[in-house]
Amino acid sequence: MKKIVMKFGGTSVATGDNIKHVAKIVADATKKDCRVVVVVSALDGVTDELFEAANQAQKAKQDYTQKFKQSVLERHISASAKAIKTKEIAREAQQTIENIIDELEKVLTGISYVGELTPKSRDFVLSFGERLSAPIVCGAIRDLKLQSQWFTGKDAGIVTDSNFGQADPLRNVTSHHLRERIEPLFEKNVIPVVTGYIAATQEGVVTTLGRGGSDYTATILAAALEVDEVWIWTDVDGLMTADPKIVPEARMLPELSYQEAAEMAIFGAKAMHPRALEPIIMERIPARIRNVFNPGNQGTLISDNQAPHKKEAVKAVAMIKDVAMINVSGAGMVGAPGSYVKVLDVLSRNGINVMMISAAVSEANISLVVRRNLLGRALSALEIAVVGKGLVNEVTSEDDVCVIAAMGAEMKGTLGVASRVFTAVAKKQINIRMIAQGSSELNISFVVKEEDGVAVVRAIHDEFKLGKN
Repeated sequence: MKKIVMKFGGTSVATGDNIKHVAKIVADATKKDCRVVVVVSALDGVTDELFEAANQAQKAKQDYTQKFKQSVLERHISASAKAIKTKEIAREAQQTIENIIDELEKVLTGISYVGELTPKSRDFVLSFGERLSAPIVCGAIRDLKLQSQWFTGKDAGIVTDSNFGQADPLRNVTSHHLRERIEPLFEKNVIPVVTGYIAATQEGVVTTLGRGGSDYTATILAAALEVDEVWIWTDVDGLMTADPKIVPEARMLPELSYQEAAEMAIFGAKAMHPRALEPIIMERIPARIRNVFNPGNQGTLISDNQAPHKKEAVKAVAMIKDVAMINVSGAGMVGAPGSYVKVLDVLSRNGINVMMISAAVSEANISLVVRRNLLGRALSALEIAVVGKGLVNEVTSEDDVCVIAAMGAEMKGTLGVASRVFTAVAKKQINIRMIAQGSSELNISFVVKEEDGVAVVRAIHDEFKLGKN
């Protein structure tokens, strides 16, 4: 008997009709003698709306709260009505939704009165998206004459530290709780529906797992319950050799290693976030990226195994936009221990993540890539903290750039890969602004002007013949 954790993203549960389709996918799997645990995200766009509602509440805009409450209530009631036809189950789901929305209104009103939005209270507000979608999905499954029970991540037993917004699970206690609370349902033929993204501290305070949180919930469950596979249902057939909007001939990758999948996720592919991969890497549990709207396609398999028949040096090319490059230079940095650390520490203390870094052996300059919307904050922080202090003479930036990444496990040990990449770029007469490659050799990343990004992706894709045959 096969055990599977199925995670459905926001697009998969965006409407009542989509939720009915999700329930059918789950039901079809049970007919094939599979035991299924379902993990659900919030309805498409709801988490962003909750984030904005919390910010507006902090500004004491109670009119916004009332309009938001009505809007989110109507959307979920409508989705529930379309997804569930059995009157008793529909009434039960509707009552649950109304109760949760009433609680959400009280929380937002409280924030409005206090005029303060803490990381703790923001996590609590953001948890409502999944809490609203899970009972609808559970009801839709029950509507198909199957037994189902829904849980928040907290109720299921996912325990984390108190790093609100990016909480880390406490693996041992979490595994114990999940086996104790979820595993017995397998024997009773009950399908658990668990909210993704949400967890709680040991004191029961709600936390969220950060970016890729619902995938993380799925893999935490998978590892604890020792399932056979994790299926990540999304709106694409699988991971592609490039963005098909940029390269129309891009093809789906049938297999990837865990390391390759992690590299692709970092560069914005619709893959699992590296944090979410950790639990299944430890337990060697395969994962699949599958298309909820094309369930006949087996998608991309992520595992330790590699296809023996075709091992390309470069498997995929990605482009990440909305970034900026910062150049920090100064003669005082040469031979000064900790000079790079001081630069990075300034950015860290201001909540700025460095996506890419490159330094010259002369030690006189360092180049960094950050999100474009954080560039102003980064420049201001560096100007105040390090410029003119005997270490850094100048900080400059470029905000019209993008990052290109060529990825593949077989790049390691394959001679001439970097040469082929850069020759393909040179043939297009495009200048490279910055280069970085880790010792893993799984990824060559470099910066070009944003206007050249599409041409570079296509050139590398053609050079390594990654397109459809």
